[in-house]
Amino acid sequence: MLEAYRSKRNFALTPEPVREVRCIGESRFVVQEHDASHLHYDFRLEMDGVLRSWAIPKGPPQKPGIRHLAVQVEDHSVEYIDFEGTIPEGQYGAGTVRIWDYGTYNLEELEPDKLKFILHGMKLRGHYALVRMEKRPQDWLLIKLKES
Repeated sequence: MLEAYRSKRNFALTPEPVREVRCIGESRFVVQEHDASHLHYDFRLEMDGVLRSWAIPKGPPQKPGIRHLAVQVEDHSVEYIDFEGTIPEGQYGAGTVRIWDYGTYNLEELEPDKLKFILHGMKLRGHYALVRMEKRPQDWLLIKLKES
């Protein structure tokens, strides 16, 4: 399940979590500020025993109607939800990782090309959607929805 995640890392050199899935039954999310080759934010949803992950160059939108590009990356181990630290130079994703926001979420809709959920975070709250773009399947839009 985490083959792509493991294949990009040398765990003898990086402090990133290596253990297999630890599923505790909660629907949690985390946003990690990742100061790598360029500053971006990693948005992760705990789902099916892994963290489904997207890199968001401009950060998650906080105002209704705003949509930001979210590039899907490899699933990460659930232990990564608490990860903060520095990934050494020469390693995949080298740079500093800090938790920017975290909390729980309620999934409202799950389709292959669309997820709708409510975030209950310290900074991010309310209704959001992830919608896959047609031309590049790894590209999604993270949209802050208007509250009804």
